[in-house]
Amino acid sequence: MIGGKLAAASLRSRAFKADGGSNVADLLGAAQLTQLNERRDGPGLSQLALHGAVLLSGGLLWGLPLVGYEPAGLAIAWPLRLLGLLLLGLGLAFGFCAMHECGHRTAFASRQLNDTVAWWAGVLSFYNADFYRRYHQWHHRYTHLPGLDPELEDSPPATLASYLLELSGIPWWIGKVRNHWAGMQGDFAGRPYIPLDAIPAVRRSIRLQMAVYGIVLLASIPAANGLLFWFWLLPLALAQPLLRFVMMAEHGGCPFVPDGLRNTRTTLTLAPLRWLMWQMPFHSEHHLYPSLPFHALARAHALIEPRLEHCDQGYLSVHKSFLADLSVLAMPCLTPEAAAAPASVQS
Repeated sequence: MIGGKLAAASLRSRAFKADGGSNVADLLGAAQLTQLNERRDGPGLSQLALHGAVLLSGGLLWGLPLVGYEPAGLAIAWPLRLLGLLLLGLGLAFGFCAMHECGHRTAFASRQLNDTVAWWAGVLSFYNADFYRRYHQWHHRYTHLPGLDPELEDSPPATLASYLLELSGIPWWIGKVRNHWAGMQGDFAGRPYIPLDAIPAVRRSIRLQMAVYGIVLLASIPAANGLLFWFWLLPLALAQPLLRFVMMAEHGGCPFVPDGLRNTRTTLTLAPLRWLMWQMPFHSEHHLYPSLPFHALARAHALIEPRLEHCDQGYLSVHKSFLADLSVLAMPCLTPEAAAAPASVQS
């Protein structure tokens, strides 16, 4: 036990720095960056209200018949109920995008508002915002570098079977349950982005999140309405494959190099999906300039798009290219030095 703790402390104490990288100084000028970096509460509040509207409308369409109430005695047809289930699931699963943006503390001008929205969005999407913020910092620092980027601990799918399994969301669920369980115990061995002094706060955050789920579960038992299953687990599981689908395109098929113009993909997609994702499809722009608020990414794209190596039309097109040759997703063989570097857990 003591040896395990010492090994974990040793891993956390090791520092790694990726060599190379893009020179982004000539992409945007100082004046442009100053303008784009402006943080405001207004756009974030509007985005949050619309995201909440998706959750509310989906919850009402799907949930009112489940609790035995339908407005004015009118029956909600099954097609509308299923639409409600889908909307609720999308609102829950893509709460990850809200958590991601607020985790950068750029969605709002207020740091407290960013942190509050990030935490509750993580609760809805089954992420923990305090853990993810630190995890994600390493992903930005070592983007798409095997042995360093924590998103690459689990190898990307390189066969049709592993590709379909990844899209199902099953590995994600398993990883989340394992990681939350370990986090509740304060076990962050092999996760160098969780320093020793941060462990109590992250452990407390995960325990509080699990307590929220427990309270909802206990509150629904007397009414026997399965609140946690019908209104959270089922819709979240239904929509998770779509989230996996779009996230696989962010770096999949890009070179494993420390060059932000090459290791990340921007995907040009429909406005409703861009909105639901808090503009995350502009992913190259986000990685090149992570300080930009989500509402500035479209403007940044217009300025730097000609320089991007991966700027594709639509997620279907991206996945069509994957299926044509799934080997493009496979990681290169690691050198002994890179293989020894600490990685992390699935995002």
